Amino acid sequence: MANLHFLTIAETAKLIRSRKHSPVELAQALLARVEALDPQLNAFITVTGELALEQARRAEKEIGSGNYRGPLHGVPFGLKDLYYTAGILTSGHSKIGLDHVPSFDATTTAKLYDAGAVLLGKLATHEFAHGGPSFDLPWPPARNPWNTAHFTGGSSSGSAAAVAAGLVPGALGTDTGGSIRTPASYCGVVGLKPTYGLVSRYGVIPNSFTLDHCGPLTWTVEDCAIMLQALAGHDPRDPASAKLDVPDYRVALDKDVGGLRIGVLRHLWEEDLPASEELRQAMEKAIAVFRRLGARVETARMRPAQEYYDVKVIIAESEAFAVQQRDLASRPREFGEHYLGRVLVACLFQGSDYVRAQRQRRHLVEDMVPLYEKYDVLVTAGMGAAPRLESHRAIGFWDKWQKPSITTVFDVTGGPAIMVCNGYTKNGLPLGMQVAGRPFDEATVLRAAYAYEQATAWRNRRPQLAAGAVPAAIRLDHGTDAPGPADPETRRLVEMLVARAGLKLPEHIVLQLCEAAPYALAMAQRMPAHAWEDEPGNVFVFPEKVLSAGRAAAAKTPARTRASIEA
Repeated sequence: MANLHFLTIAETAKLIRSRKHSPVELAQALLARVEALDPQLNAFITVTGELALEQARRAEKEIGSGNYRGPLHGVPFGLKDLYYTAGILTSGHSKIGLDHVPSFDATTTAKLYDAGAVLLGKLATHEFAHGGPSFDLPWPPARNPWNTAHFTGGSSSGSAAAVAAGLVPGALGTDTGGSIRTPASYCGVVGLKPTYGLVSRYGVIPNSFTLDHCGPLTWTVEDCAIMLQALAGHDPRDPASAKLDVPDYRVALDKDVGGLRIGVLRHLWEEDLPASEELRQAMEKAIAVFRRLGARVETARMRPAQEYYDVKVIIAESEAFAVQQRDLASRPREFGEHYLGRVLVACLFQGSDYVRAQRQRRHLVEDMVPLYEKYDVLVTAGMGAAPRLESHRAIGFWDKWQKPSITTVFDVTGGPAIMVCNGYTKNGLPLGMQVAGRPFDEATVLRAAYAYEQATAWRNRRPQLAAGAVPAAIRLDHGTDAPGPADPETRRLVEMLVARAGLKLPEHIVLQLCEAAPYALAMAQRMPAHAWEDEPGNVFVFPEKVLSAGRAAAAKTPARTRASIEA
């Protein structure tokens, strides 16, 4: 079949279910495509060829005997290399994880296996989903299939590249500040950040416990809905997992959007983070499409993007540092410079900064209620054209986290947000648009995104790659302006905080921290102080096994009767 590699999940499922297409043939075809094209893209860290063929043969046998599990049965997929896979390297794209082979599967991995999906391999990321496109790690960074000289976005870089290139029809990523949606935008695929707590994080290497989201990247909105159906649901092993019924996400797709109330967050791309002219024009055309479809569209407004970004940085850097503190103290030189350039800033924050950020996050979440009441979905811009890889080299500490992000607002507020393609630049690079919604109302977000996708022709265009082609040359420039000497007061403060964190850092890293200190401290100072009774968001719950022990003990205690109460 022509362009077998560009079949969507929905198209593949129809062919497999009708037995017009073999899961084994599909797995073999995509494994061959990975072998031919991945040397240009670096999307894969580990190819699980033997496992894929074993799972495909099992799927073919089950379907042949009438045991069809659903639309993912026999369909290949990839996993960002943070998701635990029993017996398979799960490295976090880091030297630190070179010997990390889990003994169990992540909940999400297990759910996809249970749905009959076929794992082709583990995919590239930024180091522990937090650094950048680094060239000092065991694997090179993934490249953009639309132009291999350009950045994929991150940190779910391999996931987006693999889907765009037709290496897999679907993949999983994670999103802490935009790490599903940014690469989805740069690579022209669909990326969904579900509501915090809808998809289990158990068995996924953490980046930021209270901001991490797990979700799918696919070529179409319908495919995202199919994958989400398999992934969503309560998991008692994830303390943030929500106990809610899961609706049928595909059923909602075909509802028209006539009368749908859409709030357009223009200020995010016109004022807070001014977009390129090409992206501005793409947004105006996309808004016109929604109007033509009968939606009620008007301008809406959130707080400035910087307020969400301050909260995100203080929380995420503090939590990421806590996750890796032992290794940062004992073997810092095994981390990439880009990762160090992000996470070490956390030692400049204090515990009170973290608590104030969590308090402020709760206020930002509550501030969304009037928008949720007035609008069914919110629309804003995604990313502009993907920059060249060399422009994303590690160039110091503060300039990697100081600037706000147009995706972070929806990580901090926690509701669902999907990235869809809304055009291409004159040079053929994708542009993106975000559709966001109320917490746990993924159905409406998917419905709006699907309506837009069906009304436009952007899904008809795919990147063209040739086997054996040489990837574009990258002019790496590791030279940066060396930090100047720090003023004595800043130096004393940084040395005290570094020592308190148990770190022994080389001189150039200390100097970079001194350079970053004014920016980090200013970010912390922007956190408002709240009243005593203003409790931060609930980030602690009893583990299920502790609750079970308590319930068992309580069940043995006799209930008080009316007579005993009156006595």
